[in-house]
Amino acid sequence: MVTALVFIRTDVDAVNGVAETIAALDGVSEVYSVTGDLDLVALVRVRQLDDVSAVVTDGIARVPGIVETQTHIAFRTYSKHDLESAFAIGLD
Repeated sequence: MVTALVFIRTDVDAVNGVAETIAALDGVSEVYSVTGDLDLVALVRVRQLDDVSAVVTDGIARVPGIVETQTHIAFRTYSKHDLESAFAIGLD
């Protein structure tokens, strides 16, 4: 499994529509609206590295209202949630 984070800047009035369109694309697992220099962050999860290119170049980058994207490939995942799940013994 390959995970990529796609940082997205949009036209000011296009954030919601762009987010909904991107969230519906195959390979996109989540889209977050964020504060700061970016407008959205999309999480792409696919089987192969070549699939990232297809999702980003053929999908995300073609959505009207997008000004700029930056794609970052994740090497390794560090997640408190994952660690808690791994060590859980079923006691609630």
